Amino acid sequence: MANETFDQTMMFLAKAEDELATSDILRTVYEALKEKGYNPINQLVGYLLSGDPAYITSHKNARSLIRRLERDDLLEELVRFYLESHDEEKAQ
Repeated sequence: MANETFDQTMMFLAKAEDELATSDILRTVYEALKEKGYNPINQLVGYLLSGDPAYITSHKNARSLIRRLERDDLLEELVRFYLESHDEEKAQ
């Protein structure tokens, strides 16, 4: 019976320590922009429209963090959050 467990292939999925969720990166970038006195919404929109990382401060490593993500993934996260939060409001 003990040999039966060795006959099966086990799958191990681990999240890298430095891998952050899209929402975590957005929150970090938002806070970094806010701390530096920028309007975070305007700066993020500028980045999303142009792709120019100069819209994002390097404070708190925000520029490097946001560049880990594809802009379409960021937009998808934002649209999903917006629509899901509005669905919840209507349900109440």
